[in-house]
Amino acid sequence: MPVAVQDPKNQKEFISALAEKHGFLACGFARAENLTEAEPYLKDWLNKGFHGKMEYMENHFQKRLNPSLLVEGAKTVICFAYNYFPSKTSTQIESSIIDIRKSSDTSTAVETNTPKIAKYAWGDDYHQVIKEKLFTLMGEIQSQIPDFEGRAFVDSAPVMERQWAERAGLGWIGKNSLLLRKGVGSFFFLAEIICNLELEPDQQQTDHCGECTACIDACPTQAIVQPQVIDSNRCISYLTIEDKTWPESNEITKTESWAYGCDICQDVCPWNKFSQPNQEPRFAPREMISWDNSQWEQTLVEPARIKSQLKKSAMQRAGLKKLIAQIDLALKYRPE
Repeated sequence: MPVAVQDPKNQKEFISALAEKHGFLACGFARAENLTEAEPYLKDWLNKGFHGKMEYMENHFQKRLNPSLLVEGAKTVICFAYNYFPSKTSTQIESSIIDIRKSSDTSTAVETNTPKIAKYAWGDDYHQVIKEKLFTLMGEIQSQIPDFEGRAFVDSAPVMERQWAERAGLGWIGKNSLLLRKGVGSFFFLAEIICNLELEPDQQQTDHCGECTACIDACPTQAIVQPQVIDSNRCISYLTIEDKTWPESNEITKTESWAYGCDICQDVCPWNKFSQPNQEPRFAPREMISWDNSQWEQTLVEPARIKSQLKKSAMQRAGLKKLIAQIDLALKYRPE
């Protein structure tokens, strides 16, 4: 019969070791308290309509700020990061030192004239893959810490995942509003377990963006209206995933050759020079990622071809009809 892990310090070490065993690149701990400093920023973002047609962002305002309203008795938010950077575009970085003033030295962009898919959607749906890992991890925690109670979140429910990850010391929120981690970059998913264990919070990291504005300068639609503030109405990811009225006619150039999502603000980020390929088989690129234009064009007359590629894919969120329209738009795009 295994001995229960009772000391809070040992509990942290035990959970961190489990996270590493299950392939997470980082695990951190934050005190489950009200995100008071985030409230005025969230309210201002919503009041300016920067959430576009995502009406659900207006719901459960207080739950977004207070984890105790999501999980009764919440004491700690355990935050996780899971790498999704694909090996197809991996870059080998010999130096452990980065000069953020040289933002154009290396890009993680995939050079292609075919319709583009954001890297996070190249493999299977991360919601399912990571939640499965968290459920297994929670079972292992329960077996050693019987008093443990918690709830897992993977980009679901009203959880401000980047703010919690920042508090838990996983990184800092960059000018493109994504979480950045020193020596890693930003090509990773975030997930959380809100639980009843009272664990020592980790120290927050400092901001390492400095004066770099690579992401702001590179955004073709000027969606980054100020550091850490995104106007979704202009964002290519929002337009190609969330806005069900898009695409509209005569807007061929707006989303360029992106058929689903967008990686521009990440591809130009100097910190992503450090990106290393993930080790998760279910995140391996599906066949469509390597299609040439003739194969993409075939999907316009044979929608079943693209439908078969959407099995277990996060791209199902856009819907088949919308995705095909965006593929058509991406094929028509010609850089000036």
